[in-house]
Amino acid sequence: ILLILGFLSTLAVIALIAVAVTQNKPLPKNIKYGIVLDAGSSHTNLYVYEWPAEKENDTGVVKQVEVCKVEGPGISGYSHATEEAGPSLAQCLQQAKEVIPSAQHKETPVYLGATAGMRLLRLQNESAADKVLSSVEKTLRSAPFSFQGARIITGQEEGAYGWITINYLLGNFKQVSGWKKLLHSLKSSSETSGALDLGGASTQITFVSKKLSSESPENQLYFRLYGKDYQVYTHSFLCYGKDQALQQKLARDLQATWVDFYFQTVESSNLSDPCFHQGYQRTVNISDFFKNPCTSDKKKQLPFSQLYIEGEGDFQKCRENIQKLFNKSNCPYSSCSFNGIYLPPLQGDFGAFSAFYFVMNFLNLTSESNPLALNKVTSTIESFCARPWQEVKTAYHHIKEKYLSEYCFSGAYILSLLENGYEFTENNWQTIHFLGKIGSSDAGWTLGYMLNLTNMIPAEEPAGPPLSHGSYVGLMVLCSLVLVSVLLFTWLLFHKPKCLQKGIV
Repeated sequence: ILLILGFLSTLAVIALIAVAVTQNKPLPKNIKYGIVLDAGSSHTNLYVYEWPAEKENDTGVVKQVEVCKVEGPGISGYSHATEEAGPSLAQCLQQAKEVIPSAQHKETPVYLGATAGMRLLRLQNESAADKVLSSVEKTLRSAPFSFQGARIITGQEEGAYGWITINYLLGNFKQVSGWKKLLHSLKSSSETSGALDLGGASTQITFVSKKLSSESPENQLYFRLYGKDYQVYTHSFLCYGKDQALQQKLARDLQATWVDFYFQTVESSNLSDPCFHQGYQRTVNISDFFKNPCTSDKKKQLPFSQLYIEGEGDFQKCRENIQKLFNKSNCPYSSCSFNGIYLPPLQGDFGAFSAFYFVMNFLNLTSESNPLALNKVTSTIESFCARPWQEVKTAYHHIKEKYLSEYCFSGAYILSLLENGYEFTENNWQTIHFLGKIGSSDAGWTLGYMLNLTNMIPAEEPAGPPLSHGSYVGLMVLCSLVLVSVLLFTWLLFHKPKCLQKGIV
């Protein structure tokens, strides 16, 4: 009897422990991965994202785990060597292979979205644009991932996906634990924040406005994210990225003085430019200058092949020249930004990213703890433009000369775009927050793209314990009853009166 009781007790204890350990052991992580390549006008970035296979309200909870900057120009820069566009991505694809577990390579979707640089190339040379995309597609198909497409996204898509990214990272779609304190300075009185994106070839503005009119339906998009519907205003201005805006300004300057140039018979001519530092010089090939669709309409026959640009460092004159890029004379709607484009009243906070952030961060104007007033921002950029080129070059010797030389223009252009283009004022300037990263993710359109695309990835059943809750409780109760019964019987055996013990014996 004692042996049987001991065996049953041991069996019950083992069963209790085994069931508890099996039921409560950590569940395996069921992580999915996705890759998005942002093929911009000046360079390409590859982003790796991950999210749990169990989605929330039909939208994946996506976060950035890796970023790789592709060496060389953007893919549009390969228009004269289209077969080299795809191979340029190989190094970053190899980096993605090392980040993502090899067992999940085949199921990992990879997307490439080309932005304004390729939009311009398509306008300029559609055949070259197609060949570039074909080369890119060939390389992406040869990678061990699940190729889902390489295409030129529209300006509307770029703006809208940037808006999704900003609001996702700020926790405006759902509460993100741990980031609330980090982002306390970015709280908005409105439900969502607007997005301001500035690239090399285009710029986008996107936000939700309570006063959004139906008079310009082409500037409206609809999204459903995390169980809620959103109607947003968005517009993309092609040729108004900072690089193409500079080209436009120079073309206007040439156009304004072409009569003087026309009667010159020299091989080259000089142009004074207030948007470059005093003492700076740059040479522009006229033959290349007017090939761009952003400047081709300003083409003039000039008697020289090269233009020498000499800097003046005059901020006020620079602003005057830049403001001529924004046509405010005609508005067919109740309100406009510029060039006759509808713009509803600005509302809420705005996250400004990409070149907005890079330029303003260089100028030390991105403080979020105490955003600077507009007049302080203006005076800072004016002071920077007034510095002689040699002084600037010495102070920032680690920065490439091309980028360094354009910060004066870019700073002045950002002020003009936000003030004259979108009509931000001293009163609402501090609603603009210049953002590089939020948490561990870069601010940009690619995360929003990934978030939207996860709606098309079937949700999987969450990994669960081997037993249902009812079965688990039932087994635990049964094993406990067996153990208690054995212990009770043992106690009765040794503590009952001797007569009962004799009877039992």
